[in-house]
Amino acid sequence: MPPARPAVLVTRQVFPEVIDKLRRHFEVETNDDDAVWPRDVLLARLQGKAGALTTGTERIDAALLQACPGLKVVANLSVGYNNFDVEAMTRHGVQGTNAPDVLTETTADFGFALLMATARRVSESEHFLRAGRWHKWAVEMFLGAEVHGSTLGIFGMGRIGQGIARRGAHGFGMQVLYHNRSRLDAATEADCRASYVPKDELLRRADHLVLVLPYTPENHHSIGAAELALMQPTATLINIARGGIVDDAALAQALREGRLAAAGLDVFEGEPAVHPDLLEVPNVVLTPHIASATRGTRLAMAHLAADNLIACLTQGRALTPVNRL
Repeated sequence: MPPARPAVLVTRQVFPEVIDKLRRHFEVETNDDDAVWPRDVLLARLQGKAGALTTGTERIDAALLQACPGLKVVANLSVGYNNFDVEAMTRHGVQGTNAPDVLTETTADFGFALLMATARRVSESEHFLRAGRWHKWAVEMFLGAEVHGSTLGIFGMGRIGQGIARRGAHGFGMQVLYHNRSRLDAATEADCRASYVPKDELLRRADHLVLVLPYTPENHHSIGAAELALMQPTATLINIARGGIVDDAALAQALREGRLAAAGLDVFEGEPAVHPDLLEVPNVVLTPHIASATRGTRLAMAHLAADNLIACLTQGRALTPVNRL
């Protein structure tokens, strides 16, 4: 008899063609209902599985790894992997992978779209119109902030941050400032037409501040009450990074009190829950974590996650590893 094929778990619903690819190599258990499984259900489903394709919803930590000794690889469909306890995975000999690069330009597109919608009060004015409150044109109705020629601040200058910088500098004539854990090389700065500044200076000078830094415990609430107090009251804040980077309660208070003009948020602390105060202020654009949501990009992300499972379990190597074994 031929040897049994490894079994893998796909924890959320993904594209049928990706499942078909996996089934050419593995026994595959899927989540056709797309339910967010409780912890005990996830643990039960992972029993006997050599690999898992996850979406960032599932926490992969020491307790789970202890309970699932056969697990060899977990492939995140997203570029972020703050759902992974990377140290615990390394200790247990479990390979973690993510899906970088394939979503860079699409996410940068959305980041700039959210910046535009926030600066020009698109969501707020649409709600006004839909409520039947538009009775006449007025000179000072929904005055927003200029985008062209303004100062774009980027906090986190990885691939996506660089994509946003290029859009702002080349397309809108913006002055681009950035802060990053480490400064970029001169050639990349020139390509992005971006200047490195300390964090406090970035906060003070940016007309539009876009957050694109990864979530880590050290980055928790990198933008809190103290940081918001440094920003101009006419500035806007855009978060397409991760929930927890911003203190959402402090942000809502700053928006309500007029200490910040507006915010655009695609990610939230504790999502899918949204801090209730953010739902009460009109000067915020809210979207449900859709920065990478085009069919082509999400399909590429899913294929890369599947390819990581295949490479790890059939060839012993990861294409895009997040830890070294």
